[in-house]
Amino acid sequence: MRTLLLLSLLFCGLGGYAQTVTTGTVTDENGEPVPGANIVIVGTTEGTTADFDGNFSLTTDRTPPFTLQITSIGFSSSQVEVTANNQQLSIILSEAQTFLDEVVISASRTPERIFESPVSVERFGLQQIASTSAPSFYDGLQNLKGVDIISNSLTFQSVNTRGFASFANTRFMQLVDGMDNTAPGLNFVLGNLVGMSELEVQSVEILPGASSALYGAGAFNGILFMNSKSPFDFQGISAYFKTGFTAQDAAGNNQYYDVGIRAAHAFSDKLAVKANFSFLQGEDWHANNFVDLANPGADRSNPAYDGLNIYGDEVSTLLNFDALAGLPSGTIGSATVSRTGYAESELMNYGAQSVKTDFSVFYRPFADDFEIIYNGRIGRGNTIYQGANRYAIRDFILQQHRLEIRNKNFFIRGYITSENAGNSYDTRFAAINVNRRWKDDTQWFTDYAQTYIGARLGVGTGVQLDDATAHAAARQAADTGRLIPGTREFDNALAAVTSDGDLTTGAKFIDNTKFRHVNANYNLSHVTGEFADIQIGGSFREYELNSSGTIFTDIDGPITYNEYGAYIQLQRKFLDDRLKFTGSVRYDKNEFFDGFLSPRASLLATLGPERNHNLRVSVQQGFRNPTTQDLFIGLNAGRAILVGSAPDNLDRDIRQFDISAQGQALTGTDRATIVGRAAYENAFSAASVQAGNPQAVETDLVQPEEITAYEAGYRAQIGKLAIDISGYYNRYQNFIANTFVLVPLYGNVGDPGASIGDANGPDQLALAALQNQDLETYQTYTNSPADVESWGVVAGVDMKVLGGFDLGVNYSYIEQEFDQAANPDFRTQFNMPNHKVKASFGHRELFKNFGFQVNYRWSDTYLWQNTFADGIIDAYSVLDAQVSYRVPQWRDSVFKLGGSNILGDEYFSAFGTGAVGSIFYISWTVNP
Repeated sequence: MRTLLLLSLLFCGLGGYAQTVTTGTVTDENGEPVPGANIVIVGTTEGTTADFDGNFSLTTDRTPPFTLQITSIGFSSSQVEVTANNQQLSIILSEAQTFLDEVVISASRTPERIFESPVSVERFGLQQIASTSAPSFYDGLQNLKGVDIISNSLTFQSVNTRGFASFANTRFMQLVDGMDNTAPGLNFVLGNLVGMSELEVQSVEILPGASSALYGAGAFNGILFMNSKSPFDFQGISAYFKTGFTAQDAAGNNQYYDVGIRAAHAFSDKLAVKANFSFLQGEDWHANNFVDLANPGADRSNPAYDGLNIYGDEVSTLLNFDALAGLPSGTIGSATVSRTGYAESELMNYGAQSVKTDFSVFYRPFADDFEIIYNGRIGRGNTIYQGANRYAIRDFILQQHRLEIRNKNFFIRGYITSENAGNSYDTRFAAINVNRRWKDDTQWFTDYAQTYIGARLGVGTGVQLDDATAHAAARQAADTGRLIPGTREFDNALAAVTSDGDLTTGAKFIDNTKFRHVNANYNLSHVTGEFADIQIGGSFREYELNSSGTIFTDIDGPITYNEYGAYIQLQRKFLDDRLKFTGSVRYDKNEFFDGFLSPRASLLATLGPERNHNLRVSVQQGFRNPTTQDLFIGLNAGRAILVGSAPDNLDRDIRQFDISAQGQALTGTDRATIVGRAAYENAFSAASVQAGNPQAVETDLVQPEEITAYEAGYRAQIGKLAIDISGYYNRYQNFIANTFVLVPLYGNVGDPGASIGDANGPDQLALAALQNQDLETYQTYTNSPADVESWGVVAGVDMKVLGGFDLGVNYSYIEQEFDQAANPDFRTQFNMPNHKVKASFGHRELFKNFGFQVNYRWSDTYLWQNTFADGIIDAYSVLDAQVSYRVPQWRDSVFKLGGSNILGDEYFSAFGTGAVGSIFYISWTVNP
């Protein structure tokens, strides 16, 4: 009896652990195996991978029937039903037809094929990441049509679409898993410096136009979405190692390497975790353009020399040698003289570095699509940022922490983004204050003037020197005791200056600014049924500015303010799903400004018996709130003092300036106190002074910028040929721009528009300040009185040729219209070439496991405008290439040999940066 009972229990146990085994082979349409194909039971994390020959075996406790999903990069996914134990399957994957088949979420906040998107959208997925010829996936984005990347540094590339580009690109938003990746104090994204590891990226989507109707104020001129891999769907350990060298005439050849690892594991259907780490290091592009900004044709013997990548020589003054020597006017004359500066390479360590880490926990309490997610990201990096000055970004840290609850119908997401400037500093002020450490400005100019006067008059020698020789002798005498780069004294002085946050004596900037953000979205389609797809959502953000008075006027403590918004979108199909209407509207409110409505409407018509052609039109309005710096900056950038125009900011910026000897005789004081309000209410137009007709100007306080955007497009999918063409027109009102004004250190400039000689023009003291050059340059934040318009066309063709080669060609044209002559004080900083051409050619498997990719880009000549400097960027061509070899039996390893700018034709994408050289690399990527 006992024996029978034991046997019964044994059979019951065996029955409880009965398993289903499924085997099969995965091949392509030509019968060739697809190694590394992923086979997963739909709705679970259980799965396996095909081996080198495409064979697989899957064992599960689940009882048939159940469904398997089979995926592989470059192929359309397939699903098959398992109906019995020990079933053997033959699965054929068809090659993905064109990029228009790929699914995006960003355009409408709901999954849809690119072909069905109501607006232009670009996607960079796993297939493109694997085959890119660029050194990183982020660099590879510049090969997408209508997308531009400006290279500020080896580790800082600024993505831009549809014009008005700068490194401080406040018109473009970047979201990493839904989190705004903007550095809160800087107001812009530092590329992928502290973004996402290449192993973690599942896809990148880019909307190149205004998207305020769904994404709020920051999505004004384009938005980039980086989406990561789920640890439920992408498990195991993957890693990459990349090494090579950078090549640049100014820097020579320098080692470059980039490593990363990703680990993900699902403990059950309910709990999964993942972690990522990546590290990149190399030599940044050296900047060595020494052109004299004021006199481009002059050499360094010019007494007022101000070199582009020479800093410290911005400190200059007008020396009236006759007045100083007590001589009759015109005897020796006068000259503007600048202090001797230091080259950028003497002030900065060009080591570029990026360290990115993140950790996530995914919890599905009901083992379905309801998820609770925690994600923490911390990035640290060294790079170069070019704004008003060139900044050495050292040990910069950006961290984000997110808690999200979601399922297929909704999400609620809250996160905090905070930055720490680390040991970052301003190279211009580093030079200025290193100079002042060994000799103050007054003494230096005194020594210069005395030597020059003596040389011209022949004092002590009886030999009167000519003007050029006298200036050379004067500079040599004034530079006596100058700290020499490379010496211990210079290094100690530089270290002291770059650790001092007071810009009157140091160069370090302090920034611990943060913002808190909450947003939510609910898709009501499960309620509204076939009537329409309706979504509602909203967001709230609070800023906390904390720079200890080094960037913002927050010397008395952090400055806080907030903004919020809400939206609704309706999407419906008509006429047998051949016509799709999308309409949305959003309301946003910043506490300093009136609320703003952003409507959007689009219509997409699908044509042809095979539904493979479509036409789309859309119109939308958007807006952009002034940034934290537009409102609260208070920074002496050397060439100009930057004062934000929030009403309570104007009286918070208080500065003192030395007055000339002539000014002292008039005012009875040697110091002037200037409040920031004077830049807006008591200043001369800088352009009018330069033109020789000084006029008073009153600058309006900055208001939100508005855009009305129109777009029309055509898409076609004909076999393995994809065509995507779009045209757009943008009209900007209240265009946020900077103006330069000159504030007299004493006197009243008179009424706006009044010139010298007018009854309501400047008083005698202001006229004397002009004559004595007792003026300070301020940069204001305001809106252009004239509308700014831009328009363009983007056209691309992608196809399969010669039996499997991928060929793509695209062309972009863009233009702006702005009456610069009528508005000489405004600069739009359009910063885009009229014409761009890009082409790609490659094959993912030219022969067994071997692939290659070649990318070519050509950019037309254009004018670069920025607060650092303006200049012409010459046309350039760039060729990137890579060859890759796959070893499936080594955990699907991929070896790649490649290079960017392999022809070595160095180029600039902005004026004042280092020339972009070449990067040559070899990499090994191991996939799970």
